[in-house]
Amino acid sequence: MYEDDPQDKVFDVLGEAVFGAHPLGRAIIGRAPIIRSVAPDALRSFHVRRYVPGNVVIAAAGSVDHDALCALASEVLSDRAGSALPVDPAAPPATQMTTRFVTKPTEQVHVCLGGRGVARDDDRRYALRVLDTILGATSSSRLFQEVRERRGLAYAVYSFSAHYAHAGQVGLYLGTRGDNLAESLRVVGAELERFAGEGATEEELERAKDNVKGRIVLSLESTSARMNRLGSSVLAGLPLLTVDEVLERVETVSLEDVRALAAEYFAPASLSAAGIGPDEEAFRAALTPISPALAEAA
Repeated sequence: MYEDDPQDKVFDVLGEAVFGAHPLGRAIIGRAPIIRSVAPDALRSFHVRRYVPGNVVIAAAGSVDHDALCALASEVLSDRAGSALPVDPAAPPATQMTTRFVTKPTEQVHVCLGGRGVARDDDRRYALRVLDTILGATSSSRLFQEVRERRGLAYAVYSFSAHYAHAGQVGLYLGTRGDNLAESLRVVGAELERFAGEGATEEELERAKDNVKGRIVLSLESTSARMNRLGSSVLAGLPLLTVDEVLERVETVSLEDVRALAAEYFAPASLSAAGIGPDEEAFRAALTPISPALAEAA
């Protein structure tokens, strides 16, 4: 089912293009031949080694008594053997600009452009979130306005970012008909060049910071979101910041912060490309306005 959904699968194709043979370049769901070959003993062994108290984080939010929760956790886990396995993920090595394409008889061409981003413990992640909001994460963003609203070239177009240990990823997605592909990518390339060169305006910056802060506050109205925020911070080894501290870090993002990140991570020359559609030759030709080297990259 997943393999038949190109608008999801194209992100894994991009991951392979950006991270190569590193584990971050592999699909989380795995591949059918590998899953098919896993024996019951291997599953049991994995469970015994990994699902142990030392690897577990318990997070809770809502009407809970902290001391009672800790006592309950200690009681439940005390008779379970096993300690945490040492985990020291290596940073992915630098990779060259890469283009990947999967030929599939789809009605639309699904495209991702992306590259390395900032790690989960990098303080620039707040500026990157603001940048993402300006570039393509909302309906008022540059890519959405230029590609969809003004020209009607695509229904879905947006930017995104992800943070990992020692690494990160940035990118954008575009889904459009084959006859609009070349013009869509020409507009995308022009916007990326303009953003990398000029950065954002003061008005865009303030609007984006207000948007990000508003989404942070609204998300914390959900008890499960508060729980996940706590657990994710502990798992990732990040400091547990208060909401006010997070909002303050967003507020301090400057125009120069956004411009520098755009120049480093969203410059067309630093991006790899992934596509799924019926015609690889047309896909590569459409990449030429963004980067002639990208169109020819292996």
